[in-house]
Amino acid sequence: MELSVVMPCLNEAETVETCVRKTIGFFEDNGIDGEVVIADNGSTDGSQQLARDAGARVVPVIDKGYGNALMGGIRAARGKYVAMGDADDSYDFTTLGPFLDELRDGADLVMGNRFKGGIADGAMPPLHRYLGNPVLSFVGRLFFGSKIGDFHCGLRAFDKDAILRLGLQTGGMEFASEMVVKATLQGYDIREVPTTLSPDGRSRAPHLNTWRDGWRHLRFLMLYSPRWLFLIPGLVFMTLGLVAGIALSTGPVTVGEIAFDVDTLVGASAALVIGFQAVLFALLTKVYAMQEGFLPHDRRVQKIIDWWSLERGLLIGGLLALAGLGGLAASLLHWRVNNFGELDPRHSLRMVVPAATALVMSFQAIFASLFVSILGIRRRQHPPLTDPAEEAAGVVDAAAHKARRAAEQAEKAGQAEKDDESTGEKAGEKVAAGKAETAAARDETGGEEAAETTGGVTGKGGAAER
Repeated sequence: MELSVVMPCLNEAETVETCVRKTIGFFEDNGIDGEVVIADNGSTDGSQQLARDAGARVVPVIDKGYGNALMGGIRAARGKYVAMGDADDSYDFTTLGPFLDELRDGADLVMGNRFKGGIADGAMPPLHRYLGNPVLSFVGRLFFGSKIGDFHCGLRAFDKDAILRLGLQTGGMEFASEMVVKATLQGYDIREVPTTLSPDGRSRAPHLNTWRDGWRHLRFLMLYSPRWLFLIPGLVFMTLGLVAGIALSTGPVTVGEIAFDVDTLVGASAALVIGFQAVLFALLTKVYAMQEGFLPHDRRVQKIIDWWSLERGLLIGGLLALAGLGGLAASLLHWRVNNFGELDPRHSLRMVVPAATALVMSFQAIFASLFVSILGIRRRQHPPLTDPAEEAAGVVDAAAHKARRAAEQAEKAGQAEKDDESTGEKAGEKVAAGKAETAAARDETGGEEAAETTGGVTGKGGAAER
């Protein structure tokens, strides 16, 4: 089968039959070997029977959610290619021809673009049309380098095996973003075709919740991009904190009529620590995501991990700790010079704050090094003791040796059986010969006895005659 059209369904009795009949008509008009799969997510309005009557195959999906329903339908699909779209009659399934053409041409994922194809009046709320979708699509392009203009178009088609290899996990509306993000990260061939969006045919409110589902999309995009979630903000904080800290460590800084002094130095120290922690989080998150397969392998991160061994991390942390302790010792000497009395904060804090900052960063570096090493325990695998080719050859040799032994044993058993038969035949012959000799002996004895008996009778007769 070439094409399966999967539609998630939850109480779509008003429109599901129309969508199924349009799709089957598209198959018939274009000579396509296809099917319609309704992934029912627990409808209570009779949608299932209406879909069956229209010619669809209904697959029940227990786990609630847009993504769960779609994944249930995709796994149950029998076609090489799968197209997905809502069962609310907002998408025209008779226009799937360009999607299928792109798939036949080698595309892995073909996205519809509603902004290029046209959005009818009333088909999309203004908040979604002018803010939600454009902003989230822009974030997706910025974070992941995707060229897709409409991340959340519900009408799309793809190679079934290619999408299943992505290991999609989300169960809600963010499933739409996850598919595009993971396909982009894996270097899939993704294309776009214009599509239209019409007002749906339902009288009830849609399942989509603007703020909740919008946040879930944004949250997913951030969590799958440690660079933008941790690394870039961390580098910005570190740069600001380091520059401001160095400038204020020698004295106040005046910009126009504004004077920055030790209070700003404390803030700069906090920014430096926060930024350093965020950068470490970016590294740890990337290592974990690469370990678990959430994100593809990154050679740049791998080089950092290979260089940053536990020993180097401990050494860097130790040097920072020494610098911090040196600063604290200097502050104690300064206090002693002043007879351990009251100090001017504008002078004392310029020694204490940098020293405390170095101590905090030293422990951060040490703890991060230990944690990376713990992740490396799971990542590292011991090499096999023997070469796989040699091991396979050994298995073959052992099997051949076992076969030879079995053949030799079978041959010995056959020879023993022949010997037994030969011995039996010889024994039979001896027995037969013995029986024959016995019979002959009996015959000879019987003849002699008969002759003697005859002679005796004759003698008696002769005696009588005489």
